[in-house]
Amino acid sequence: MSISLLLALAAGSTITSCSGSDNSQKDNSGAPAAAETAKTDGAAPSINIRYIDSDSLLTHYNLAKDLQEATMRAVSRIDNARQAKGSEIQKFASSIEQKARSNGYLSEASYNADMQKLQKMQQDAESYLANLSRNADNELAQQQIRLNDSIESFIRIYNAKQGYDAILYKNAGVYFNPSLDITAEVIEGLNARYNKVGEEK
Repeated sequence: MSISLLLALAAGSTITSCSGSDNSQKDNSGAPAAAETAKTDGAAPSINIRYIDSDSLLTHYNLAKDLQEATMRAVSRIDNARQAKGSEIQKFASSIEQKARSNGYLSEASYNADMQKLQKMQQDAESYLANLSRNADNELAQQQIRLNDSIESFIRIYNAKQGYDAILYKNAGVYFNPSLDITAEVIEGLNARYNKVGEEK
């Protein structure tokens, strides 16, 4: 009797599974049917999600590459200015030292005047470099805002056609099915729009 009962239960489960498969096939034919099934069964509705690899995006989006180049130029410009100012100050400091060793100063007042000039050069250099760095930071911050706005604007336009429920960055989750990756499409669209604007300019 136990074996018969188990067979009967297994048969019932098979019928239920087949019935469920038929229902899911019918539901997949249209969103309203799927929604009704979800409401009836009390299950959460499925969410249509895609993701973007931000590292690839920043590597291959031309605007992001231009921003990276601008950052490198700003860093190089500040480094060159720091070296130039440092060399100028060091040269004047060496001349003071050499002049003092050779008794070139006729009075303590003239020596103090040069030392004050050296101190002023150092202060001016610090102020100049700080201002240069601040301007570079502000410029790059504006470029970063432009980059973020460009990506978000394109995603809104892109998704208006695709109709996804959510588009996430890959680092927002632990695992995503690779088939949900739309990075290449987004990069292609972003570059097409960016290059077109560049050509118009």
